Amino acid sequence: MTVPTLSGQRVVIIGGTSGMGFAVAEGALAEGAQVVVGSRSPDKVEAAVARLGAGASGKSVDAGSEDSIASFLGDLESFDHLVFTAGDTRGHFMGGSIAELDIEAASELPKVRFWGALKAIKHAQGKLAANGSITLTGGVLAHRPMKGIPLVTAFAGATEHLVCGLAMDLAPTRVNAVCPGLIRTELLAGWSEEVIGQWTGRQPLPRAGEAAEAAQAYLYLMRAGFTTGQIIVVDGGAMLV
Repeated sequence: MTVPTLSGQRVVIIGGTSGMGFAVAEGALAEGAQVVVGSRSPDKVEAAVARLGAGASGKSVDAGSEDSIASFLGDLESFDHLVFTAGDTRGHFMGGSIAELDIEAASELPKVRFWGALKAIKHAQGKLAANGSITLTGGVLAHRPMKGIPLVTAFAGATEHLVCGLAMDLAPTRVNAVCPGLIRTELLAGWSEEVIGQWTGRQPLPRAGEAAEAAQAYLYLMRAGFTTGQIIVVDGGAMLV
């Protein structure tokens, strides 16, 4: 049996200029794919494309704006895989009690991670190969809620349920998600090793994951032609403790 690869395929990664998305782009290129990366900052797109080298292209896109997503995807030729790693962490760790919660502010939290992903899927129709794949991004807090941040759990869980529904609705296009634990990306730049250790110390693998390690799950889901509606957890065993 021939081992599947991404050679000759085209991968679009919204959120692909940094972190896990950039690592996915690197991995796909290494397998012979072409990649298109997008993020809000034109400068970051330009820098990412330069770092990725041959086979990579990109364009700025505001993942919270349907018009921007429609323009970004509308300008592309057909492609085989859509990966969505974009997110906006502002306010994700809103403190205070539910009694004091600013509902209007809270309603903005899923604007990118949930609604942005859905907008991208909507406007990928007609461009994305029928036998291709969509891979979204959840988070381990969907399964390991923490006191004080219930909305993170709620919205991460919503993404996972969206995967299940769309896997049925969009078949034979495959729809899956990666559920990462604590991963070393630019978002952890301000975290001390002590704080990272507090989050990860009880895990069977007591460290933060690397972006390239998490990327392997996305690459698998793009290759795995008989896998849909699944959530792949990459968390160092965090959900076991």
